[in-house]
Amino acid sequence: MITPGRALDHPEAFILENTRLQSSPLVPEIQLHLADEMLPLWKLTEAELDASGLPPPWWAFAWAGGQALARHILDHPELVRGARVLDFATGSGIVAIAAMKAGAMSARANDIDPMAIAATRLNAEANGVHVRVSADNLVGQPSHGWTAVLAGDICYEQPLAGEVETWLKSLAGDALVLMGDPGRTYLPKTGMTRIAEYRVETTRELEDNDVRHTTVWRFEP
Repeated sequence: MITPGRALDHPEAFILENTRLQSSPLVPEIQLHLADEMLPLWKLTEAELDASGLPPPWWAFAWAGGQALARHILDHPELVRGARVLDFATGSGIVAIAAMKAGAMSARANDIDPMAIAATRLNAEANGVHVRVSADNLVGQPSHGWTAVLAGDICYEQPLAGEVETWLKSLAGDALVLMGDPGRTYLPKTGMTRIAEYRVETTRELEDNDVRHTTVWRFEP
């Protein structure tokens, strides 16, 4: 067994050992390598992870914002059909995978966590789609030709949320920019239009409710 301290040396093997391939409640079409109550990864505390040098495994859970955004993309494929998509802070890769299933020309899944990058590779393979991955810090960079920029559940921490808000608003003039958010504290207060709402089943191990009312927002140019 690969311990958390060796996870970054063998990320794919660690993910396969500590997750199960399963679907999320709102997006049953997509299979993801996820942690659950039956797996040791679920029970690791933040202190234990920090001691081993492993970031919190955000990639191992299908967060409400990402589920809602993926659901919306699958139900409205015209939003990304033929598009060059950036899935920012991809986590599990669920949004990038949904974009490819909906007919995107390409999808680039970006996350600074190397474990998320490994998980996205495995999840894309499990769903039979090709997703490019990138661990670069893209915040503040100009567009790389993206025609759709998608971000799920990223407004949980300052000052990052403020920096990302400014960046996404700067991209909205040339690309469709969508965000899925279940009411996080640092959600932008202006410059967005509500385009869809979903009830996302979750667990009290991750959230403070069994269901999160989650909104898909469009950034206005």
